[in-house]
Amino acid sequence: YCRRNCYFVGVIMKILTAKEIKRAEELAFERYYTEAELMKRAGHECALKIIKYYGEAIKGEAVSVICGNGKNAGDGFVIAKELCEFGARAQIVLADKRPEIPEPLMYYNEAIESGVESVFFDEAVLSSVLIVDCIFGIGFHGSPKPPFDNIFNTINNCSAAVVCVDTPSGTNATNGEVVNAVKADLTIAISTLKYCHILPPANLYCGKTVVVNIGIPEDCYGTDYAETITKQFVKDCFIKRGLNSNKGNYGRQINICGSLKMPGAAVICARAALKSGVGLLKCLFPKSIYPVLTSHLTQPLFVPLSENEDKTLSMGSLTHILEEIKDASCIAVGCGLGNNDDTQVIVNQIIKEADCPIVLDADGINAALTNIDIIREAAYKPVLTPHPGEMARLVNEDAAYVQKHRIETARAFSQEHNCIVVLKGANTVVTDGKRVLINTTGNPGMAMGGTGDMLTGIISAFISQGVEPFNAAACGVYIHGLCGDITAQEISQRGMTVDDMLELLGALMSKFE
Repeated sequence: YCRRNCYFVGVIMKILTAKEIKRAEELAFERYYTEAELMKRAGHECALKIIKYYGEAIKGEAVSVICGNGKNAGDGFVIAKELCEFGARAQIVLADKRPEIPEPLMYYNEAIESGVESVFFDEAVLSSVLIVDCIFGIGFHGSPKPPFDNIFNTINNCSAAVVCVDTPSGTNATNGEVVNAVKADLTIAISTLKYCHILPPANLYCGKTVVVNIGIPEDCYGTDYAETITKQFVKDCFIKRGLNSNKGNYGRQINICGSLKMPGAAVICARAALKSGVGLLKCLFPKSIYPVLTSHLTQPLFVPLSENEDKTLSMGSLTHILEEIKDASCIAVGCGLGNNDDTQVIVNQIIKEADCPIVLDADGINAALTNIDIIREAAYKPVLTPHPGEMARLVNEDAAYVQKHRIETARAFSQEHNCIVVLKGANTVVTDGKRVLINTTGNPGMAMGGTGDMLTGIISAFISQGVEPFNAAACGVYIHGLCGDITAQEISQRGMTVDDMLELLGALMSKFE
């Protein structure tokens, strides 16, 4: 399972807004099920998942199923009845009032008739073993009003494990906003993921997230939704290597990276590209860092170039650079490059004249920032890999705004500038303005200098080998995060380094061949 909170098998998981999932359910009601049938399916699947994770702990023990007065409560009434049948002493705890909506009321009555006890929250003694949150569903927004704010706080101060059904009550399913919410150990997402499961700050409230299928057919879903990246997606994107192939079959990558202050960025990007299978790698760099690169790398071709007083590439190197990139399959620009008048001119000219895809990272993005419309002139959609701070500069906002609107910001910029955006961070967003993919691998141990340079090398190498740039970006962030996850397991999040990740990267590729 992934870095924090989601469990996937091998298929791409849809990520829907509250409005989108409601529409899918409405179509299912029109075409296939009654609302009561689908509610029972949801409760049943959630009960099975609770038993899977907590069965031994709850057998013979008290379980509090806290229900609101909306339709989410119906799932809770079904869950309480089935947990009692399993052998737990499940108790329905009414957060506000008895159900009035016909479908939840039907399942409430069934649970009571089968012997499940029902009490109001202010009269209840909550379980010390397991609490199931069925208070609010996907329609919640804003901040909780009394008595729900007190209920949330009480749940969060309990020692019991907490399972939230569909979304943690108090989180906004569509944009991930939270004022005050229930904090889950396990969230059981019904049918699909929602944005609260993957966007901050709500994702921090979800604990581990699992998805249950309640049988809504594919024709009930639209087509304009985000999806997760999975191992199978990556495997499907890769081209099998031919028996009689040679190095020329796997791309000619040009890295234009490094400066005296940041030679390591060039080394990391190059090592990542080589570990990701590129056939030929040529490194272009300021001549003063030649000793650093050659002491850490042996496989690439080295092209030391003229430099300015800042020890970054000088304007005098431009002619040589433009000649070198003529036969490139992909160009990686920016890792440790430095940002000044010379590098800005160089990056702008590369974007205008390159006849292959370009991956812009770090100072490649900073160098293009003063003339950002230039990226529309690229022969191929360039791939930009900004972190939230760089994305904020691209859209003239602050990083807090970007973090609050990650998907909308990345998608809008991609549409406006005809590029592919890889907005880095927890649950990296990959978009070409139409499609949106969300990554679910990676961990906080990767929050260190150099991981972005590594990602640039991986994505560029995949493009060089013939993977379509959007897919290469998605594959790159997935493998990059997975490499970080395995490294953290073997070493630790605090103790892992980029070098540790690079050592693992080559062997990790075997999972996708």
